[in-house]
Amino acid sequence: MHIVVCLKQVPETQNIRIDPETHTLVRQGVASILNPFDYFALEAALKIKDERESVKVTAITMGPPQAKDVLIDALSRGADDAILISDRAFAGADTWATSFTLAAAIKKLEPVDLIICGKQAIDGDTAQVGPELATILNWPYATYVKNVEFLDNSTLKITRQTDEGYAVWKLPLPALLTILKDVGDPRPRSYKCTLRARKYDIPTWGVTDLNLDENQVGLKGSFTQVIKVFSPERRKDKLILEGSVDELVEQLYSWLKEQRIPGI
Repeated sequence: MHIVVCLKQVPETQNIRIDPETHTLVRQGVASILNPFDYFALEAALKIKDERESVKVTAITMGPPQAKDVLIDALSRGADDAILISDRAFAGADTWATSFTLAAAIKKLEPVDLIICGKQAIDGDTAQVGPELATILNWPYATYVKNVEFLDNSTLKITRQTDEGYAVWKLPLPALLTILKDVGDPRPRSYKCTLRARKYDIPTWGVTDLNLDENQVGLKGSFTQVIKVFSPERRKDKLILEGSVDELVEQLYSWLKEQRIPGI
């Protein structure tokens, strides 16, 4: 069985900067970390590797050359292989262009039985790449997964979080999952795996390697583009009410009535 874990390197929250021309995140030269939710995706894959025979885990990430650090981290925790997807043509990609590029890499890695992603990235918080990647590959998928079991070699039993509680699904392979932290705490790096990671020559795949058209990837291939980024102005017209609950209700009702809000 071949499991691919999609990882993302994200800027540390306090170091986020926006390019004034492209309005995209500046990643070069910025202190970065592995997206915290992706640790749980990696842990879910490694747990399956622990429990089943003949499982190979490949970690992939798309980003600038410095994103290789998150792959070294994954190898140090037990991943078998790693691929860096990096090319200047990939810069500025929205979620769809990112998913399109990742899909090309997945096809190059075939056969792949299972793709595991974190539930979302902390820089964009869209939670779109996982479902979009599955859609491009035409694979079944499940989001917000908190537990994974195998019914047989070709069927998963997954438990996913819902607004009402949780749901249990059967999912045929190949499939894609986005994972919650409920799968368990990420394991630490092991000494043996860390030594191997230091010697591992991580290959880099670009546009040519993936046989892609530059007009389909990066900023050129993005359906959405950021036109303007700004901080909202702070409002100074605050209303402070004081008194008992009954007095507050009366004051608030009177104020709303003065604003001529429909239904008041």
